[in-house]
Amino acid sequence: MNTPVLPEHSGLPGQVWLASRSPRRLELLQTLGLQVQVFLAQSSPEAEALEAPFEHEDPLLYVQRVTQLKLNAALEAMRAQQFSGLVLAADTTVALNGNILGKPENAAQAFQMLQSLSNTIHEVHTAVAGAWLSNHGRTLAAQNTVQTSHVEFAPLPETFIHAYIASGEPFDKAGAYGIQGIAGQYVRHISGSHSGIMGLPLFETSELIRHIQTVAQATKRID
Repeated sequence: MNTPVLPEHSGLPGQVWLASRSPRRLELLQTLGLQVQVFLAQSSPEAEALEAPFEHEDPLLYVQRVTQLKLNAALEAMRAQQFSGLVLAADTTVALNGNILGKPENAAQAFQMLQSLSNTIHEVHTAVAGAWLSNHGRTLAAQNTVQTSHVEFAPLPETFIHAYIASGEPFDKAGAYGIQGIAGQYVRHISGSHSGIMGLPLFETSELIRHIQTVAQATKRID
């Protein structure tokens, strides 16, 4: 009889909080065997407002700033509700020639993004931030990381772009595409992390979780 690989076998906690609406991030965390509880500190409009970039903001600094804001909002709300444990926040942005490509607001914007990505190499930055909140609302440990991948698209036919937009898939995704969807057939090459491009780099996230847990446990012993 086969036995499952438990989180403890990898030095991970049994449960984490995920401050994200992304079903992809939830699924990726669950592949680690973790029990994941989604915690949403903000309404959807509030979260979208938080993700607004500054004018001419560097994409790498942007994704780190937004991720930290998401984590801070989650920690504040968890303290108010007297929740504790390890909470994770993340954000992903697509960048082309130093410009941020966020989630398209309409079909014309989606078409422009996809056309600009066609037959080019772009960057996908995913930042992750986490913290361990004690039963008394104190932050025992915190850590953040960012992972950058390079994605090369083959030429995207206009017939495909129009059909892809009509499917509705581009509208909740940075850069107007998801590598795990049908657009993945045009990805010629990636350098980096496939899971990071999806929204959560599993290697970096696992390392971050282990570090936070180790520091939190040491802090508890000191207390």
